[in-house]
Amino acid sequence: MLEQEIAVEQGDVTAMYARLDVLREKARGDLGRVQVEETTGTDQARSERESFTKLYSGRFAQLSSVERGLCFGRIDETSGERFHIGRIGLFDDEYNPLLIDWRTPVAQVFYRATAAEPLGVKRRRHIRLHGRTVVGVDDDLLDAAALGENERGTLIGEAALLSSLGASRTGRMNEIVATIQSEQDEIIRSGLPGVLVVQGGPGTGKTVVALHRAAYLLYTYREQLGRTGVLVVGPNTTFLRYIDQVLPSLGENDVVLATVSELYSGVTATAPESAEAARIKGELAMADVIARAIAGFRIVPTKAIRFKMNADELVLRPDAIRKAQRGALAAQPLHNRARPIFVRRIIKTLANQIVDRIGKQYVGDADVEDLEQELFQDDQVLEILDRLWPELTPELLVSVLFSSDERLAAAAPYLTSAERSAVLRPLSAAWTPSDAALLDEAAELLGETAEVVVGRKREASEAAAAAEANREYASGVVDIELTAERIEIMPWEIEQFRDLIAQRTQQLANPSAGGDRSYDRTSVFGHVIVDEAQELSAMDWRMLMRRAPRRSMTLVGDIAQTGSASGVRSWAELLDHYAPRRWRTAELTVNYRTPSEIMTVATAILSAIDPTLRPPTSVRDTGTRPFLDAVPAGCLVDALKAAITSEQRAIDEGRIAVIVPATRYDEFADALPDVAHTHDPSVLDGAVALLDIPQSKGLEFDSVIIADPQGILTNSDRGLSDLYVAVTRATKRLTILGELPEVLTQVRRTPRP
Repeated sequence: MLEQEIAVEQGDVTAMYARLDVLREKARGDLGRVQVEETTGTDQARSERESFTKLYSGRFAQLSSVERGLCFGRIDETSGERFHIGRIGLFDDEYNPLLIDWRTPVAQVFYRATAAEPLGVKRRRHIRLHGRTVVGVDDDLLDAAALGENERGTLIGEAALLSSLGASRTGRMNEIVATIQSEQDEIIRSGLPGVLVVQGGPGTGKTVVALHRAAYLLYTYREQLGRTGVLVVGPNTTFLRYIDQVLPSLGENDVVLATVSELYSGVTATAPESAEAARIKGELAMADVIARAIAGFRIVPTKAIRFKMNADELVLRPDAIRKAQRGALAAQPLHNRARPIFVRRIIKTLANQIVDRIGKQYVGDADVEDLEQELFQDDQVLEILDRLWPELTPELLVSVLFSSDERLAAAAPYLTSAERSAVLRPLSAAWTPSDAALLDEAAELLGETAEVVVGRKREASEAAAAAEANREYASGVVDIELTAERIEIMPWEIEQFRDLIAQRTQQLANPSAGGDRSYDRTSVFGHVIVDEAQELSAMDWRMLMRRAPRRSMTLVGDIAQTGSASGVRSWAELLDHYAPRRWRTAELTVNYRTPSEIMTVATAILSAIDPTLRPPTSVRDTGTRPFLDAVPAGCLVDALKAAITSEQRAIDEGRIAVIVPATRYDEFADALPDVAHTHDPSVLDGAVALLDIPQSKGLEFDSVIIADPQGILTNSDRGLSDLYVAVTRATKRLTILGELPEVLTQVRRTPRP
């Protein structure tokens, strides 16, 4: 019977792949045609060519990315209707559906239907493919009464979810589109507006649910998000590499992935820093520190400034300088934008002194203008103006602030001498992750320099003049191509494609207007997804919220896993400030990653963190208990090497993580030269990866070996949370070696052969 049902599904799947091949070859042919066509060389012609290139290359990439596991399910309804569910929608030449996109409302019952509430579904079938071959089917009987006699004989059963959970890890996150569970599906399909907080313990699928939500939102709100974009923020670059194939495999390629430190463009903020420095710079008080630091560059001298220009002796008194500064800031609060106002006021003050000496009756308006221009071009005057109110960049401000104890003490009087010492550094020091939010804050308070403002005004004027012409041209191009049947797009995509051509015409005429959204500090997004959201500092949140002015966000995290001293302690405390009455929570309660045996260890740690916290419920057990061994410090490296060898034999082709305290990372890296290290971009592709706690967040491995758990515990104020994170990275096996802290001494230890 199984072979017969597989043969039935194979026929349908073969037809789907045949259609996929046709569409892919058409996209390839269209792309090739556009690339070899000659153009007239005008901006409009180049725009047309690039727009079609983007359309066809995007379509080809989408069709290529869904090759693996194209179809994964089938729904049999009580009405007699039957349809297949897959990564994208496919239609034959007559627009009859061959495959339904998993994100459509029609497909929702595949994830929501249960025996208690079948939603009109009598059978849900999971289809497993290897390449293009059907290798298995699993049926869920949801409405036995609606199933006919012939259909009863075709039921095939095995839990698709548990089968997928037992698979070995590959070093990259896999999508779960075929096995989304009901509580996950509700979160994925939650509406776009407002902030959705997804709270869940380790292994509950927070990350993968968030990524599927991104794909769902892009599909459902294509017109809106196609213009404004989706930003996914992860905890580190290793994590971003881990997840970078999920969205393409779901047919979505236009999502920006970034770490928090990458949200401020133009700098590489990856240099290491102490936990104390990160804590201090992450506190909300630093916003006021930056503001005071900027104010500290605006000087009001205690004595009058006297100088000669030609035969005239000019005087700038403190009161006049103070008045000019206050007037400028009242008119424009941003430092750099207010500076020209201050300059004009000072120039006018000096000009008036000269006019008074000559006599107003002898000086006309034109003479005054010439005099002011002469003052503005005088080197002596310019030097005084720069001293009283210098133009600043965010980089200069932050560098000077943290290289001067005097300036730091004035801007942050609440810091102790020891705290200032923790953040002070040389002027030329490399940027650290916590600097990004401070640079962003400075940019927000400084405003653009005069040179940038002038350039933007010129660009805006030119863009406005060209926009209407570009739009008219784009409409004509699309109409011609549609009439000639050289493009094949759906009716609702026509307007979006016209916009694309108009946009590209403008970008080609003015290349500086283009660019990668992820590297533009002024970029805002229609929806922002933040993973490991509990780790962001108060200053990080200020920076992030500027990228999400509509407050359409998905935040996923677990308060119990907060490892950063400046991280989130309460979602309500955070969001009542940024999105009052516009945020909601959803909780994931089922642990799909960590088997019950390992969760026994994790639960002991969780109880030590907070006895009121409840661990997620594991859906499976493996029969393999964690192995804890109190290895003496002098024997730890040898024991670690032996454990790695043993685990490699035990899990065969799976992945192993060795997790160590951050303070001892270099020591273990030197002792284990054959394992992949975090500075290596291919760290996740190795059989064994050496990680510290921050680098392991969000990842999972078949086997985890924790070295020196006591060191992890004492490495930070949130050591218990860090240990909890380390323990819950494992999907099959857990080994803990070294001095065992008290929280682990009560856990039952089982010798491992």
